[in-house]
Amino acid sequence: MLVEPAATSRSVSGRPVTRPGVPRPRTASDRAPAPAAPYWPRLLALLAVLACVTRIPSFLWPVWNPDEGFLATQARMLADGGQLYETVVDRKPPLVPWLYRGAFALFGDDSLVPLKILAVAAVFATAALLAALARRRWGDGAGRTAGVLCVLLSIGLNPEDTQAATFEVFMLPCTAAAMWCADRRRWGGAGLAVAAAFLTKQTGAAVLLPVLWLLWQSDRQRAALLRLAAGALTPVLTAALVTTPTGFLFWTVTGSGAYASFTGSELHVLFRALGNTALLAVASAGILQPVARVLRIARTGATDLWLWLGSSAAAVCLGFHFFGHYYLQLVPALALLGTAALQILPRDWLATALLTTACTCAFFLLWGLIAPRPELAHAARVAAAVQSRTPPGERVLVWGIHPETYWLADRPPASRFLTAGLLTNYSGGRNGPQVGEKYAVRGAWDTFQGEMTGRPPALVIDDARGKPFGVERITGLRKLLERGGYQRVAVVGGAVFYESESARGERTSPVTE
Repeated sequence: MLVEPAATSRSVSGRPVTRPGVPRPRTASDRAPAPAAPYWPRLLALLAVLACVTRIPSFLWPVWNPDEGFLATQARMLADGGQLYETVVDRKPPLVPWLYRGAFALFGDDSLVPLKILAVAAVFATAALLAALARRRWGDGAGRTAGVLCVLLSIGLNPEDTQAATFEVFMLPCTAAAMWCADRRRWGGAGLAVAAAFLTKQTGAAVLLPVLWLLWQSDRQRAALLRLAAGALTPVLTAALVTTPTGFLFWTVTGSGAYASFTGSELHVLFRALGNTALLAVASAGILQPVARVLRIARTGATDLWLWLGSSAAAVCLGFHFFGHYYLQLVPALALLGTAALQILPRDWLATALLTTACTCAFFLLWGLIAPRPELAHAARVAAAVQSRTPPGERVLVWGIHPETYWLADRPPASRFLTAGLLTNYSGGRNGPQVGEKYAVRGAWDTFQGEMTGRPPALVIDDARGKPFGVERITGLRKLLERGGYQRVAVVGGAVFYESESARGERTSPVTE
């Protein structure tokens, strides 16, 4: 551990008081000799084992949350000739849909296990990059601490948010790589990593702020800025051209105005924000006290890390939804700040911090192993009913917020809009005044009506179950069902099945399952 010389002062009683030094990045003159060869093999083996163990729950269920179901259904649509941001749409950048599509092409589309393995690899890569960054700044012990903290903290939220193989999990190694490159003044690589983070999820671009801070502290700032900009802009422009520039811009940047509004269910959203903040605070209990103590007694010498944490916190707040998986973006900066604080404090703080974090990690791991999944059970039941009523390849419409039903039923969606949220602005319990047809994505209803009349689905499932986007509240959908001759034929777990006249055949009597 390298620290600046300890400073002494006098207490009120006149006795000398020693104040811990401040951890600082190493320089070429004081950097210790390279460690023995086993350092990295041993550390990487430890991180790999921890990543595998902490993500065991992810393999227990076919899907963990609607985002996985959305991505799996998108991947099948792309495989069937769909075009991203045209006939396959979402408010997300393209990298993760392409990742799902590639995994399905290689391993088949009936299981998400390959994606879950890639998620384990993403957690491992993030931890390894943080370990390398911490070791370069504060020594070998700090490298081990940062890597272990990162893995343990990565499951410190509701398992539905941490165990799913979705956007934030794949974004984190990109943000860690951006900081790793910037710390080594590799500005072209830092730009590429920032672009990869943005193309995984828009809020990944928040890491650009600490990267720019490190650039500002470097020599030859103009040349470095040009390399950073080139690295960041080239992949983004390429992705826009490969898809469609106008569609890419609309779906990733400009088309989410109503979705990002604070209006509607403010109390519900506030409770969600407080709840998820409390969960992450519990997971981080082992390091929050060391960080707070260091703030009282010394500067941490880690401005870039505080900027990283602050920009990530702003990204969590963006859109005012506060879903638990948004909070994963805070984990890398928290792990590094905790590591920095533990380099200052006496050694017994390190053992206490790691033990506390391991205990809270065990709690979240147990939660993931035993947590019931009622929504998945409902989606599976509805999917089985869809399979029993339609032949393979028959298009259906699931009017709800659980697109995993399409994937579980192995039936193609009748619309490019895989959730009712895109057509009503309903999202995550936000059921206030800004839910309805007029708050839909711009132009969505014209497109949706064309899809429903051009190739009517054999089956429409109203899976609102009392939420404010049910058929009885959405005039446009109700009229489409009336004009198409759809009749109610079944109720499955609260989901109402409507069948078209041509598809009903002999099934004319209503059925409740």
